Amino acid sequence: MLESGDLRKGLKIEIDGEPYLIVQFEFVKPGKGQALYKCKLKNMITGVQFDKTYRSGEKFNEANLEEVEMEYLYFDGEQYCFMNTATYEQEFLGADQVGDAKNYLKENTVCSILLFDNRPIGITLPNFVDLKVTQADPWVKGDTASGSTKPATLETGYVVQVPPFIEEGEWVRIDTRTGQYVERVKG
Repeated sequence: MLESGDLRKGLKIEIDGEPYLIVQFEFVKPGKGQALYKCKLKNMITGVQFDKTYRSGEKFNEANLEEVEMEYLYFDGEQYCFMNTATYEQEFLGADQVGDAKNYLKENTVCSILLFDNRPIGITLPNFVDLKVTQADPWVKGDTASGSTKPATLETGYVVQVPPFIEEGEWVRIDTRTGQYVERVKG
C-alpha cells in the first residue's frame, strides 16, 4: 500500500481497477493546511491523461504489472498470438493493444508483453528489427541528389523511406522507436 508521500514521477498506481502512470508530479506545501500532491496521470490501457490533486495521508495500491518475454507466432486476421517463452502458454492481443508495433512484427520476434492482473495491455519491441524489402522502385542511375530517399514496402506491409540503392529482396534494419531506416543488413 502506498501513501501520497510515496508518489513520484514514473510510479504506476491502480485507481478504480485500472493502471495509471504518473507522468508529472509536483509537491505543494501551502502556508496553512495540508500538503498537496499534484499529479498528471495517464491511463496505461486507454492512454487518456488527466490532472488530479491528492492530499497527504491518502492511500493507493501499486499497479499489479509484470513484463513477460513472449514470442510472436501469428496473426489470425483479428488477433495477434504470442507465446510465453518460459511456460509456452499463448496470449492473444487485439489490434488496439498491439498498436503501431504491428508494422515491425514478424513471426518469431521476441517481445516484452506488459501484463496487468495477468491481462496483456501492451507490447515492447526490440529497439531494432531486420525486415525484408518486398517492393521498391528501381534505382535510376545518375539520381544522386543528396539526401534523396524512396519508399520501400517491407514484409509486414509497412512503408519506410530508404536510400535509393536499396533493392527489392534486400534486408534492412528498422528502429522500432522512430520507425525509420537505419542500415542495410545481410539476410
